[in-house]
Amino acid sequence: MADTISPEQRSAVMRQVKSKNTKPEMRIRSLLHKRGFRFRLHRRDLPGVPDLVFPSRKAVVFIHGCFWHGHPCKRGQRPPATNAEYWRAKIARNEARDIVNLQKLADMGWKVIVVWECEMKQIDAVIDRLASELG
Repeated sequence: MADTISPEQRSAVMRQVKSKNTKPEMRIRSLLHKRGFRFRLHRRDLPGVPDLVFPSRKAVVFIHGCFWHGHPCKRGQRPPATNAEYWRAKIARNEARDIVNLQKLADMGWKVIVVWECEMKQIDAVIDRLASELG
């Protein structure tokens, strides 16, 4: 299927895609805060700039979009309709970068937790899992 808007319009749409303060991230932050967890946001001194950082627990949380990070769920494996080769390469680079960053964090002694966008359908289970893993 061909793109129905001009390259300039598509570029403008893509610029609006956020990497910080996304709806899933805001939802998780709110619910964890209500449970009494305190955290820092987007620490640039850590590999991968984690979404949530719990310094006292030496733990970090990444909230990944399934498409952007190549999750094996239905949404994550949906092939792009246009410019497919570019997007396959882009997602492969994202996956490779994620592996490197997660390993660096583990080597530094950080506990790493990844929450996928598709898990947000069962948000209570996600929050329970995070609370359990964070202690």
